[in-house]
Amino acid sequence: MFIDKAKIQIKAGDGGNGCVGFRREKFIPKGGPDGGDGGKGGSVYLEAVANLDTLMDFAGKHHWAARNGQQGGGSNKHGLDGPDLIIPVPPGTLIYDADLDLLLKDLDEVGMKVCICKGGKGGKGNKAFATSTNQTPRYAEPGKEGQQRNIRLELKLIADVGLVGIPNAGKSTFISRCSAAKPKIADYPFTTVEPVLGIVELSDFRRFVMADIPGLIQGSHKGAGLGIEFLKHIERTRIIVHIIDIMPTDGSKPAENYKAIRKELKLYSKTLAEKQEIIVANKIDLNPDGKIVKELKKKLRKTIYPLSAVTGQGVKELTELLWQKVKETKAAVE
Repeated sequence: MFIDKAKIQIKAGDGGNGCVGFRREKFIPKGGPDGGDGGKGGSVYLEAVANLDTLMDFAGKHHWAARNGQQGGGSNKHGLDGPDLIIPVPPGTLIYDADLDLLLKDLDEVGMKVCICKGGKGGKGNKAFATSTNQTPRYAEPGKEGQQRNIRLELKLIADVGLVGIPNAGKSTFISRCSAAKPKIADYPFTTVEPVLGIVELSDFRRFVMADIPGLIQGSHKGAGLGIEFLKHIERTRIIVHIIDIMPTDGSKPAENYKAIRKELKLYSKTLAEKQEIIVANKIDLNPDGKIVKELKKKLRKTIYPLSAVTGQGVKELTELLWQKVKETKAAVE
């Protein structure tokens, strides 16, 4: 199950109370105060880890709390600090304060960690309040409460390559051909109902991450079909691969379908529309003479790469091209 939104309540641990205690030993009738301080409450952190790609762990658990600090004891014993709670999330998680609708942090890299709620400070024991004029204080400080927050989590997948196109264009077949991903494949629209991540392995230990996004239709930027739910997941991709079905089953024209999807990308996000794009003409096995691809190139006046995801024709050449483009974009950023 793919879950990219979650609302949770986070509570840091409370500080332990200070202790009121007095030294009691033989031959020492007036030993003085020896109450220890309370321990600090545990803080709550969110950390991006590499082995997660969904917020599913938060679907059935909405309350997360760190442990409280322990109370101080006699003989100057300091209460134990509450251990910090570290909550793992997938890279690309946006953390919002749900009450203020304020973005707190974007954990867009593996290993990034942020403290969301700080643990309460432990209270001081009565020994800390002893002075020359008040040698036997009979009071101690209570522990401070830990911070509490309502958090909204939103996930934007991080992938090197994002596949877009109309429903049934062959995106799922392509990603299943060049990676170990196993998306649902069938001969009806909207077979893919959630994003699918796949790691493309090439020779010499080269690899990149590819994301298959559910098919887009006209009006996707307004929420038509499954569009607006998943368009956000290609905002972080380095390269967009636009797969065109050269023989759509609904009788539509490939060039018009391409223009319609490009319009949706632009209306949703200018940044998304300006990303580097590789155009692929899929299902060339259904057009052996290549006439449709030639006409498509003429109409769009763009470089188009032929592909048959079903037979595997052009898959190796395309993945090598994508690796080179990913490498170039990474180098440019660095």
